[in-house]
Amino acid sequence: MTEAVEKDEARKRYEFKKTLEKLEAQQGDGTELITLYIPPDKQIYDVTGQLKDEYGQCANIKSKQTRTNVQSAISSILSRLKYYKRPPEKGMAVFCGTVKLYGDRTDLQCTIIEPPEPLNTYMYRCSSGFELEPLKQMLDEKFVYGLLVLDRREAYWGFLRGNRIEPIGGATSTVPGKMRKGGQSAARFGRLREIAINEFYTKVGERSSAIFLGEKDFFKRFKGLLIGGPSPTKEEFEAGNFLHHEVQKKLIGLFDVAYTNEDGLPELVDAAKDALSGMTVVKEKSLMEKFLKELVKDNNGLAAYGEESIRKNLEIGAIDTLLLSSNLRKSRLKIKCQSCSHTEERTVSMPVGKTVRDIAFGSCPKCTAPLVLEEEIDIIDELAKLADASSAKVELISDDFEEGSILYSAFGGIAAILRYRTGY
Repeated sequence: MTEAVEKDEARKRYEFKKTLEKLEAQQGDGTELITLYIPPDKQIYDVTGQLKDEYGQCANIKSKQTRTNVQSAISSILSRLKYYKRPPEKGMAVFCGTVKLYGDRTDLQCTIIEPPEPLNTYMYRCSSGFELEPLKQMLDEKFVYGLLVLDRREAYWGFLRGNRIEPIGGATSTVPGKMRKGGQSAARFGRLREIAINEFYTKVGERSSAIFLGEKDFFKRFKGLLIGGPSPTKEEFEAGNFLHHEVQKKLIGLFDVAYTNEDGLPELVDAAKDALSGMTVVKEKSLMEKFLKELVKDNNGLAAYGEESIRKNLEIGAIDTLLLSSNLRKSRLKIKCQSCSHTEERTVSMPVGKTVRDIAFGSCPKCTAPLVLEEEIDIIDELAKLADASSAKVELISDDFEEGSILYSAFGGIAAILRYRTGY
């Protein structure tokens, strides 16, 4: 049951993010695009009342085109609000206006979003672009982990936010190396060295506390601290109580890592995978590692990639886990001839800002009549439905870590772990 909920949430998050990308790419002339945020406790009749007042105020707009476009957008919103007695449970966001298409063409478009989290502010705004920041903030990971790698010579800080490792910065010490020769000065040198180490640990502790306590909503969002480094450095640092007591209380564990610069952060996350077993990034990394291991096996391991191969394996029910990059921006199109019975399917890239209106379908190979669009579906949605039909698991993989980037860049964002070998 939990897996089904997580799968559903992952897809909802993908759709939400994709919708925001499309809205961000839309532009209007002047202040023609209307953004309307309605919190759940706002009365619909209060909103419609303000919109009617704004409609009347539009008479003061000098530009006839702008005046007409704004009034059209307000009328469109009012017509949609008639179907709501009250806002949805978490509120609603309405984006409406005349957006630029290609050439000189424009189109009145209206999008209504029920956000994944409650809206807490009411907003009415006219601009050349939609105001999306309150919704973008909902994409931020709600829980974060602090990362610290150190030895006696350097330290580096970062955050783990969902799938993404965010480097913060590092520091180096002036601790001298060990003195090889003995003599009377050796003991004094050793004492000076210990003082320098202690001072460095103190600075690392102070900066660590400032970085981690400075995280927004620390007590709600900061889930834990991971410290990595060679032994006995990390143990010395932890035992010395150099951290603020609130940060110290969040310590999850100490982990062996070889690097104490930025490269040490992903190594620390890998080393702490058992402690982070519930984190999305650990689950995704494990799946990608399994796929890559199967890929390099002799005698054809249980791995497949590429759209054509994946479709064939889905048809025969051979896929155990379908791996799709969350960066995929492609559509599956069904195209038909206007005159004869010819139909075909195509997969096309749909980067942000591009629509099917930008695509020339060409002529029918049978009768040369123009080809027209019959159906468009996001390729992730299409492949996920095919996977669901054969009870295959579907995982959306971000590119915020190395293996996830490889899925997108090297395998086209489409891969799978198979149930059995097929030769496809």
